[in-house]
Amino acid sequence: MNGLNPFDQAVMGFVQTHCHNPLADAVFPVITYLGEGGALWIILAAALLIFGRKSGRKTGVLMLLAMLAGLLIGELALKNIVCRPRPFVAFPSYAKALIPPPSGYSFPSGHSCSSFAAATVIFMRSRHACRCFGLPALILAGLIAFSRVFLFVHYPTDVLCGAALGVICAFCSTAALKLWQRRREQTLGPH
Repeated sequence: MNGLNPFDQAVMGFVQTHCHNPLADAVFPVITYLGEGGALWIILAAALLIFGRKSGRKTGVLMLLAMLAGLLIGELALKNIVCRPRPFVAFPSYAKALIPPPSGYSFPSGHSCSSFAAATVIFMRSRHACRCFGLPALILAGLIAFSRVFLFVHYPTDVLCGAALGVICAFCSTAALKLWQRRREQTLGPH
């Protein structure tokens, strides 16, 4: 894997050399599919919108807003600006394929972005709507992100930047909601 930055090279070399075994090779493709298109997180947000109380519905809306921001910034803008080839394209003989090869560019990881956007919102609002779900959501997001490196479809820096973008989108959407609520109260008065 010559030509990679030392961090990506070290992490990918370690993961591909030391982390693969029959159990991990069976489990991580399943974990990565949980993050496919943000579907799991979208379903969870929809469930909160439909079945949640007021704070649960706010959490669902914030999850969707954060994921939408991540999609617009990461998938539509950054991927098409950076145009980084995926690891299995750049190094075709390095790892065996455990999932069908995804299309598109590598940077940033959309799975990581959507997972951390949704999980961060859940974690930040865990005192409100989802008391005991914040930490498990972040752990699942971390596993989904790791699965992308494990499956050789993203570089570690893709995953870290995708996760960071997701966290930023979660904080921004939460801050935007608070600002909107404050302005609404100033205009209409408290209700």
